Amino acid sequence: MKTLLEVNNIECHYDGRPAVSDLSLQVNEGDIVCLLGPSGCGKTTVLRAIAGFENVHKGEIKLGDQVLSRAGYTRPPHQRNLGMVFQDYALFPHMNVCQNICFGLRDMSKLAMKTISEDMLNVVGLAGFGERYPHELSGGQQQRVALARALAPNPDVILLDEPFSNLDVELRERLSIDVRNILKGQGITAIVVTHDQNEAFAIGDQIGVMHEGQILQWDTAYNLYHEPENRFVADFIGQGVFLKGTLIAPDTINTEIGHVKGNRAYEWPKGAAVDLLLRPDDIVPDDSGELIGRVINKAFKGAEIMYTLQLSTGSRVLSMFPSHHLHEIGDEVGIRIAADHMVAFQSNEGI
Repeated sequence: MKTLLEVNNIECHYDGRPAVSDLSLQVNEGDIVCLLGPSGCGKTTVLRAIAGFENVHKGEIKLGDQVLSRAGYTRPPHQRNLGMVFQDYALFPHMNVCQNICFGLRDMSKLAMKTISEDMLNVVGLAGFGERYPHELSGGQQQRVALARALAPNPDVILLDEPFSNLDVELRERLSIDVRNILKGQGITAIVVTHDQNEAFAIGDQIGVMHEGQILQWDTAYNLYHEPENRFVADFIGQGVFLKGTLIAPDTINTEIGHVKGNRAYEWPKGAAVDLLLRPDDIVPDDSGELIGRVINKAFKGAEIMYTLQLSTGSRVLSMFPSHHLHEIGDEVGIRIAADHMVAFQSNEGI
């Protein structure tokens, strides 16, 4: 696939200190990528640097064969042909929907702008809403209008900064899928910044997990969950607990709950002290299982129930049961380990 946007070894400063350091990424034409991380990790700074709102102190940003930013040079935002969708929608309250969508269009007749605005409203599923004003729309509808406005000038790349954070959880999940379908349907390249991994999983082809101004892993959602490359990614993505263990074979770890064998072969020396990551889907119900856990907490999630189980050793694990397996606090349940994707780190390994 053709690379459209390149960010090469950039460094950005905030209050004289590096907020982003030696960060690189590539975005292919038509892909939707996400920058995912906790507050303060630098993800919004990267997006703003791509948009032209932040200076680059080292490295460069390229769109196709054109340099957008490098040390000492920043092409103005309005000359980058990038669309931007903000966290707070940034719609003009005194303009109706059509006028908001057409705001960024220049040197066009009223008829041409009307045609584009109607086309964009069809794309985002709001046909017939052109004469309404922002205060007459729901939060999800306002976000769709903001997306339509960003799409109207036919940009090379759309940048979305925490686009769903002002919405409730159910609407956020539904709209993130809708936005992905809209962008894919239009063949639009997009970069999304978010702190919500479910949102990133729903919308992103590739996801970069950020920490302290750097991308620690650039991968698919599946690989981030099942094959995290370091302890930070393992902790940040999904849920789980670490159990102490000893490597007794490249693919086998001895733990307090017995031997766990997985799909990976580690090159650490035999006898190395390791921490084994167990996800809730690694602990499955088994009425005839020799391993017993006592229910000390539970969270009903509809189709599934997340149980916190205390083992006879005193350690606690998380397990996701189908919701028809209903147990009460204090119940003892049979379980077994099904860690097909084994993830472990040496006990002295940092981030």
